[in-house]
Amino acid sequence: MSTGLIIALIVIAAAVLVVAAVMTLRARGPRHGGSLKRRFGPEYDRAVARHDGDTKAAERELAQRVERHGSLHERPLDPAERERFEARWTATQERFVDSPREAVTEADRLLAELAGARGFPDGGQYEEQLAALSVHHAHHVDGYRRVHRVAHARVDGARDGGTGTEEMRESLVEARALFEDLVRPSRHEGGRHRAGPDGDGRAPARVHHAWSFSKRQPKES
Repeated sequence: MSTGLIIALIVIAAAVLVVAAVMTLRARGPRHGGSLKRRFGPEYDRAVARHDGDTKAAERELAQRVERHGSLHERPLDPAERERFEARWTATQERFVDSPREAVTEADRLLAELAGARGFPDGGQYEEQLAALSVHHAHHVDGYRRVHRVAHARVDGARDGGTGTEEMRESLVEARALFEDLVRPSRHEGGRHRAGPDGDGRAPARVHHAWSFSKRQPKES
């Protein structure tokens, strides 16, 4: 075999390897993005919107969140802790009727404490706590974001920040989904909290879902 033929074969082999590498990288890209989109759901769309439609920038941000917080293991609540958090949330909802602003502020504080109790970053690091929650509770984390924004709203030093009662009520309702997700026993915490008619005959412990303002109208703050 001549030297020229050998060189030609080497060049062809190298070109094939380069093409194969390019095709592999292209194939991995969509799967990575698709995986992030499935994992983050609505948070993926919010990240893309925040980056003005730049999906690569959004995916870099989300991938960094997973790298920082993906290995976090949520600490289970003991029954007494769970009952205390549920009682406080119920009291917060009831307080909304007369003091909507204070109720929303308490809900924001309560979610921060509950997340901290489950092993997420401390509530004093709100942005980092929110990022960690988005990795593990992506479908409900925006409720926390919204109630936090409403609770801390300011306009010209005014406490209500121009936020109406209806907006505060909606933020509290939306935040409740994350609260229930965090307070609910996980699959690994034993069966007694999850047992139904086929277990111990009792329905699983749940946070109160009914929330009506039919008796009294909340005061405007």
